[in-house]
Amino acid sequence: MWTIERLKYSKESEDKVEFKKGEYGNIAYDGGSRLKSSERRRCILGYVVALCNEKGGSLVIGMDDKFPHKVIGTKQNEGCIGELEANIYRDTGIRPDIYELYENESDRQGRVLVIDVPSRPTGTVFKFEDVALMRVGEELKPMSDEVYLSIIQEKEPDFSQQICKYATIDSLDKEAIGVLKDKYAKKQNNPRFLSLSNEQILNDLGLVIDGQVSNAAVILLGREDFIKEYYPQAAIMLEFRHSDSQITFDNRVVYRQPFFLMIEQLWHDIDLRNGSFSIKEGPYIFDVPYFNEEVIRESINNAVAHRDYNRNSETVIKQYPQKLVITNAGGFPYGVTIENILTTPSTPRNRLLSDVLSKTGIVERSGQGVDKIFYNTLSEGKAAPDYSHSDAFKVELVLSSIMYDKAFALFIESIQQNLTEENKLSVFEIIALDKIRRNSDTKIIDKTIINKLIDRNLIEKRGKTNGIHYILCRSYYEFTGNEAEYSKKSDWDLSQMTSIILPYLQKYNKAKMGDFVKLLDGHLTRRQVRVYVQQMVGQGILEQTGKGSGTLYYISEWYKNNSKLIDKALMIGIEELRKRGEIK
Repeated sequence: MWTIERLKYSKESEDKVEFKKGEYGNIAYDGGSRLKSSERRRCILGYVVALCNEKGGSLVIGMDDKFPHKVIGTKQNEGCIGELEANIYRDTGIRPDIYELYENESDRQGRVLVIDVPSRPTGTVFKFEDVALMRVGEELKPMSDEVYLSIIQEKEPDFSQQICKYATIDSLDKEAIGVLKDKYAKKQNNPRFLSLSNEQILNDLGLVIDGQVSNAAVILLGREDFIKEYYPQAAIMLEFRHSDSQITFDNRVVYRQPFFLMIEQLWHDIDLRNGSFSIKEGPYIFDVPYFNEEVIRESINNAVAHRDYNRNSETVIKQYPQKLVITNAGGFPYGVTIENILTTPSTPRNRLLSDVLSKTGIVERSGQGVDKIFYNTLSEGKAAPDYSHSDAFKVELVLSSIMYDKAFALFIESIQQNLTEENKLSVFEIIALDKIRRNSDTKIIDKTIINKLIDRNLIEKRGKTNGIHYILCRSYYEFTGNEAEYSKKSDWDLSQMTSIILPYLQKYNKAKMGDFVKLLDGHLTRRQVRVYVQQMVGQGILEQTGKGSGTLYYISEWYKNNSKLIDKALMIGIEELRKRGEIK
């Protein structure tokens, strides 16, 4: 944080500071009413974007730009600094630190507003009014092609693989090394690993090279006092609050132990305030925890493996009765977005650290941890993991402890327990079922997934060609105790019945009512099937012979002769075509 005296003698280019006295002590927030683009850029948003692109700096309002910098004073955003900070974040995605300084603190005279702008993430360029900006002397200019290309082609260095110049083997915790050895031996099914010396193990895993200790070794195995002194940003803070609206925490614990020792204690402390929903429904008896251990562990593991350790902020976990929020420094790894987080393999930000965690069984291979988070959360009838508050500078994950839909949890449990491990539902199938349950837009669901769920008889197709939608199968509604809702959703029309019954009759030529009932078992009752079949007979689609239990049904000759009109008939109805004279 700056002081007035330091600012007076700072150099704009060397210290990455931009001084603005502004007209009457204020400068425009955005382009305002100015028409020329060169003038529109000279505003708060323009300078924030340019400074961020230059890997951070400070915009100082209320001081002369001539050296030494004299205090002019400003009323810029007086009394509404928080609003300014929120607006900048809203309009640029950059979260600055804004504060006031006074030349005369005692009588609050000579006010100066400082906007500290963070560095852009590696390979990221920020823009103002769709233009990437950079400072050139006193001007804000469009970024040159050379600079722009050099930024977007940047590769993020592996912080975890870099050598910690302050560390030696003695900086590492022997108990943590013992845990690493034990976990590696079990994961690799190699008991011989336990007999190797600590130095050999650390060298084999790449944590120590030629006697030099890597950052990964310090984070995973470093002594607590060493981490506290040299890597305070590696700490994890656990805060507990009794309500979602509460600002101050009721309790905070800071964990600075090596990760191999920290993770067990951290989960233990989260679990102290955990509870569970008890499910007892027929043959199904199981408990659903408020916070699933596997989900929490995977979430914390991802935070440790993927965070940006070049940023000074710690990983913060906020636990509430109804949710848990994990906030981590650094945006998503290269190539990953909220939209593709489940489908795009990420490039680990800390590859060495991630490799060691994988080899010791702490984390899954790339991408699998997020799969587990979604898989378990949705299977328990909870809201989907929420990454929507993430941005270029942080990843924030919100996990709900509330079971919104007990019936869905029972539905998934009833399916999975009868399947072999290789045939169990995939995370993408569970996501699709959840979307259908919530009546979400199913157009974005992969058609292959939809077809698999139909083949498994887990969903049913409804509607006509231009208005097709899907519902969950009858067993879900049996768990809800509201089968009337299923019947309401299951009001099939004639076209749907025709699309199922005709292929069956084309294959077998004839059928009894019992055959149709079996064909539609789990979808319609016997009475509903009988009503629809009689409608098809009345429409001339089917012919029937015999009486009682000996009644047989066939595709009518009339329908066979009008087969070219089948698609149109399914769309607008046979009676409408008859009215138009297109069929007799």
